[in-house]
Amino acid sequence: MTPAISCAGLTRRYRDHTALDDINVAISGGTITGLLGRNGAGKTTLLRIMAGQEFPTAGSVRVLGAPPAENEAVLRRLVFVREDQAYPDLKVGQALRAASWFYPNWDRALASALLDDFGLRAHKAVKKLSRGQRSALGITIGLAARAEVTLFDEPYAGLDAVARQVFYDRLLADFAEFPRTVLLSTHLIDEAAAMFEGVIVLDRGRVVLDAAADDLRGAATRVSGPCLAVEALAAGRPVWERRRLGSQASIVMVGPLSADDREQARSSGLDLTPLSLQQIVVQASTGVLAPADEASSETERTSA
Repeated sequence: MTPAISCAGLTRRYRDHTALDDINVAISGGTITGLLGRNGAGKTTLLRIMAGQEFPTAGSVRVLGAPPAENEAVLRRLVFVREDQAYPDLKVGQALRAASWFYPNWDRALASALLDDFGLRAHKAVKKLSRGQRSALGITIGLAARAEVTLFDEPYAGLDAVARQVFYDRLLADFAEFPRTVLLSTHLIDEAAAMFEGVIVLDRGRVVLDAAADDLRGAATRVSGPCLAVEALAAGRPVWERRRLGSQASIVMVGPLSADDREQARSSGLDLTPLSLQQIVVQASTGVLAPADEASSETERTSA
């Protein structure tokens, strides 16, 4: 099956740095994927190229089977909502009407419901909206467009927790009724983690993690307690990180835990804490997370 979005050897260089370096990813249709990583990792550049707003220096990108740049047939099936989305001098209602002309699957009723959810007034000038209100307008356009490929780049800047939950709930509800390919860049990883079917992590312009979200949930556990007991449980297992303070130790151990492992931990007075998706992303972005074929390597971090 042809992926909805694919990149092969995708590279973007500027005069003084390389923003993307040999990106190879394939995103299946009808999925919600998290695009994660630190500031400056290359996420926005990648999304801009996918949205046809920028050209790669080398390599290729395909969206719905074709290059997106200057391709109206693709761009009408794609919506891209940015954190710094710019709008012309329009009112909210006018911005929505303009969007409805471009997107063939536009849902007017959903747009109206989202305005109510976010407390946006159709007659208010966009330039007078707060940062959070502009984010809400972008989200409204991104969801109501019902585009086959929907790209969100930190779409909820300035929104409070309640408004962000409205976004998550609306996205999931509409996705269930009208499946599409959603790529969401966010720093609020644990808050959005339950939605993700796939995760792509960028760091310094390179893909450092590309995996199914289910494969990452429970993939690593922090084990803390007496040094000897920690080492006994970890014997022969891949470890990402070790810390030691006096007679106590803490490690990040890779792989699922069996019932016997948990019983051994309980009887030895060990604390077991599964790593959250956000913690796994941190591991990947700081170079601690080893590739699968090097998972037996260990990173030593010892405190006096």
